[in-house]
Amino acid sequence: MASNYDERNIKTLEWYEHIRMRPGMYIGKLGDGQSPDDGIYVLAKEVIDNSIDEFAMGAGKKIIIEMSDHSCRVRDFGRGIPLGKVVDCVSKMNTGGKYDSEAFQKSVGMNGVGTKAVNALSTNFVVQSFRDGRCKRAEFSKGILVKEYRECATSGKNGTEIYFEPDASLFKNYRFLPAYMEEKIWNYAYLNTGLTMVMNDKTYVSPNGLLDLLKSRVDDSIRYDIIHCKLKDLEFALTHSNQEGEHYFSFVNGQHTTQGGTHLAAFREAVVKGIRDHFKKEFDASDVRNCIIGAVSVRIQEPVFESQTKTKLGSTTTAPNGPALRSWIVDNVSKELDNYLHKNETVAKAILDRINQNEKLRKELAGVKKLANERAKKANLNNKKLRDCSVHLSDAKNPLRNETMIFITEGNSASGSITKARNPKTQAVFSLRGKPKNSFGLTKKLVYENEEMNLLQAALNIENGLEDLRYDKVIIATDADVDGMHIRLLMMTFFLQFFPELVEQKHLYILQTPLFRVRQKQGAKYETRFCYDENERDMAKDELSKGKGEVEITRFKGLGEVNPDEFKNFIGEDMRLESVTMPPDASLGKMLEYYMGKNTQARQDYIVENLRTEAVEEL
Repeated sequence: MASNYDERNIKTLEWYEHIRMRPGMYIGKLGDGQSPDDGIYVLAKEVIDNSIDEFAMGAGKKIIIEMSDHSCRVRDFGRGIPLGKVVDCVSKMNTGGKYDSEAFQKSVGMNGVGTKAVNALSTNFVVQSFRDGRCKRAEFSKGILVKEYRECATSGKNGTEIYFEPDASLFKNYRFLPAYMEEKIWNYAYLNTGLTMVMNDKTYVSPNGLLDLLKSRVDDSIRYDIIHCKLKDLEFALTHSNQEGEHYFSFVNGQHTTQGGTHLAAFREAVVKGIRDHFKKEFDASDVRNCIIGAVSVRIQEPVFESQTKTKLGSTTTAPNGPALRSWIVDNVSKELDNYLHKNETVAKAILDRINQNEKLRKELAGVKKLANERAKKANLNNKKLRDCSVHLSDAKNPLRNETMIFITEGNSASGSITKARNPKTQAVFSLRGKPKNSFGLTKKLVYENEEMNLLQAALNIENGLEDLRYDKVIIATDADVDGMHIRLLMMTFFLQFFPELVEQKHLYILQTPLFRVRQKQGAKYETRFCYDENERDMAKDELSKGKGEVEITRFKGLGEVNPDEFKNFIGEDMRLESVTMPPDASLGKMLEYYMGKNTQARQDYIVENLRTEAVEEL
């Protein structure tokens, strides 16, 4: 029987109520700050983006950021919010200067939501604007105006300052880790030459833009000096290395689009076209792009992103009624690249050598790949190795596509527990058999010759790149013991060696599982706490010991010990994931060599020195 439905069922939410009820729509996941894509960093970025837009409009050359465990303060020296609109700009939806294309031609945020989301999701939010010797200040809590101050005289330089403390009831046990903001701050510096950024007294500045970015990421193995070109609203840089796969950094209006989009697809096409045009030869596109490391940045009017977190560009034009974005990028990049190669014959020869080498490797792999694909079919992947889910990332019209994930587990016991506890719509499980091979320094031929790696590649559908990746999150789920940590390292090495874009586009994660179960029997039931480290264990023990009854503590040795009913707590809404990321100044080749190469002297020295340090601390 249908329930009653009348005027009383219709509700109108205040702007801040909607944001607090559906925070994921505005900032992605919540999180506790242990992952660089957690919501608290999105809040900080939303505030900084506004300051960057001021610089882009020629106002203010310095931004100061102060970040502590539970708060963030951002001060810019732009024009300052018009004093009569300070309260409106941070508390009224669809209000802001970015709807005026004359004031903000090519800004990051265009929908007037960013700072409002920060306001609504903070217990303490303070905004101050400084303009021409006058100041306006307002204080909020959870989006509600607490105090509005009268305008007053000030000696402060023009600009805006925002201070906020995320709501601990939403971001549980959160803590800002400034190191996770470092990559974002460096990217701001690379994309805004002439801007000085200071975070917690450390200065970030880049005189050469994307050239500096690539220099920070490559090592001595690159085949030729980095090609760098800067045009109006378009900048790119590229080189070839000895590292398998394609490596890209893409940006729109200063926003790091970790999952690419229209502009990155066009850039990849343009590189192939430019090289084909120069050599007047129809090279296979994969031979041109393999081992490439590149960066592209565009500035366009009114960019359209696929979500509020702005990780993928969906725009098809440079501006309303403007030229097509794809053709604009392809034409300009291919032309500049062709011209550069005509002027630099040494670079052109190095590129040709790399392409010929890639072609040779591709042809050598052809027979191996055919046999591997046949073996994968005979292995009956869906029964033996993969417990698949019903929704996939490639299901473009399914609203659950971005919630899809695959857990890579070790052994039948752990995979069995996760399989019974998972959501079969969006969560798949792939079971490893034994320890994977250390793939550092090996060629992609290994992927096809090793059954485990070949089947994993087939399950993810990434043989030819990430365009058809089946899951938004690829999660390594191993035991928290020495063997589990080793398998975790081997799996990360596999992906970084052969599919680095999986990491660069923020698809690879580590599942954090609890080390302890602390419980106390209360009548016929238990009050149970799951703890992820010794501190949480001790706190839970102290809290539960205040009641009646003895506290029972269990140390989990492996995932297989956790029953499916308990496992639902660890892979549901409160799942703790740690994103696998590259340090902002790390060379992939050098990092893999250090951690996964043969016993290098540097690694031996590090281990010995830290053993000494621990011994001294124990004494």
